[in-house]
Amino acid sequence: MSVIIPDDILQATKMTEDELRLEIAIMLYKQEKISSGKVRAWTGLTVIEFQHELAKWGLCINYDVEDFQSDVKMLQSLGLI
Repeated sequence: MSVIIPDDILQATKMTEDELRLEIAIMLYKQEKISSGKVRAWTGLTVIEFQHELAKWGLCINYDVEDFQSDVKMLQSLGLI
């Protein structure tokens, strides 16, 4: 499913598409509707960048089993484990 946000709405927010995507992702993460791994995959942020964004919002990272599994897969794909 894709959600289309009209240009006039995007212009009204005075945000770029990437900024709006990040804000929505952080909001969903804050509400515990998506994991940090999903946020990072959707926004393209690294772990450190994601942690910096959370700090801007005054939030702490929640690290769950899904995040751990995602990190293990990433390390395996990089040949680090």
